[in-house]
Amino acid sequence: MNIEKNIRDDHQVELTVEVDPERMEAMKRRAARKLSERGKIPGFRPGKAPYDIIRRYYGDEPIVERAIDMLVDEIYPEALKQAEVEPAAPGALEKVESMDPPKFIFRVPLAPTVDLGDYLSVRVPYEWTAPGEDKLTEALEEFRQMYGTTEMVEREVQEGDYVLLAIKGEKKDAAEGEDLSDLSRESTATVVRPEDKEIDSEWPYKGFARQLIGLKAGESKSVTHTYPQDFDDEKLKGATVTFEATVKTVRAVTLPELNDDFAKIVGSQYESLDQLKEALKKDIEARDRANYDDEYFTKVIDKIKEGAAIKYPPQVVDHEGEHVLGDLSQRLASQNMDLETYFKVRNTTREKFIEEEVRPVAIKRLERELILDEIARKHNIHIDEESLAQEFNQTFNELAYQGAVDFEKLNKSSKADQARFSSAVASESANRLLIRRTLEKMKSIALGEWKPEDDAPKAPEAEAKAEEAAPGPEVKEEANDAERGSE
Repeated sequence: MNIEKNIRDDHQVELTVEVDPERMEAMKRRAARKLSERGKIPGFRPGKAPYDIIRRYYGDEPIVERAIDMLVDEIYPEALKQAEVEPAAPGALEKVESMDPPKFIFRVPLAPTVDLGDYLSVRVPYEWTAPGEDKLTEALEEFRQMYGTTEMVEREVQEGDYVLLAIKGEKKDAAEGEDLSDLSRESTATVVRPEDKEIDSEWPYKGFARQLIGLKAGESKSVTHTYPQDFDDEKLKGATVTFEATVKTVRAVTLPELNDDFAKIVGSQYESLDQLKEALKKDIEARDRANYDDEYFTKVIDKIKEGAAIKYPPQVVDHEGEHVLGDLSQRLASQNMDLETYFKVRNTTREKFIEEEVRPVAIKRLERELILDEIARKHNIHIDEESLAQEFNQTFNELAYQGAVDFEKLNKSSKADQARFSSAVASESANRLLIRRTLEKMKSIALGEWKPEDDAPKAPEAEAKAEEAAPGPEVKEEANDAERGSE
């Protein structure tokens, strides 16, 4: 078997494989026998007719087609091995170049390659600073609003009031059949906050409640709002919606004083206002740092990518694009919308949307993953058993706290189901831990703190198996412990 190997610009390899005519002839005879085993040739038992009889009965074309299929299945793995090709995905038979001699052309996607270039010289300062006291003040005000008392009043809406109202929304240029039921509510409540204390999560948009100032119970007002193009809700990106709001009741709000008694109302674990403030401050800082870290590591990866050479075939981009589209589909489902309706709303087609929006996101995600994988490989980043076990327990407790898993049902399930669950948690834990350690390594490089001796192995790589990292099959007690600890 002779092979010509040609590396294409799209990171695929073209293999031209020439097979000995004798091998093709032998495969044609095998193919003929397979055909005769399934058919019924008069005068012969299945599979026992001579080759020439089978040819006359079926003709050469189906025999040759079957022989090619069988031969391709046989020679393809041989060709990969002989040509020393590591495929990233299944290859394809491009064409049959000739039958005399038998010559086949395969197209094989190559495994991605990453050359990070001079990534060790990349520098990005880490300049996170803790949020100021104003953020703590905002958080405390939110709690005061939450635990405030209200009293019905017969006057117009004022700043600080708690208003119950009915809202009906109509979207301009809505697509036919588009579900817009979530733009209307028969009864919804809102707080009229000061302009400098409005919150992004206010429904139906930030600042809407202040449009109600001056209205009395029973009065209505129509307001029109255009949502930004980067709005979270897919169906409202760039949309113009007219809302008809009718005030049902107006309640004046009396906010509790900020003192130790208020802290105890918020949570029994707080014995004083200072304790509540300290807990809130830590939470605010943790969330703010997490947001900063997301932006920081994006900058670092982009800097590394500028000097890197990353090659991959189109098939892996298509595969990543399927994940991007799947993620979008899940988000839309939570908004009672499917992909086809979304395409109508966006006035686009599936093909155009994939090419213009899904593909760029898929490429960005793919290249990020490839860079992280290569850094983890080059710097010998491993997961030791002890750390994996700790991460497993943390992931497990998070699932219990969030109520994401029915542990009572899980405990009644088979050991095989419990093992699969534990294996999935262990896999997720290992992935989280590996990414976190890789990002920490990138940060040390970007800050100029990394030294070669930092990569010296400290522990053998753990096998991320559920039976090693996971607790025993009795999941229920740990779930209960986690729930008790979160109370």
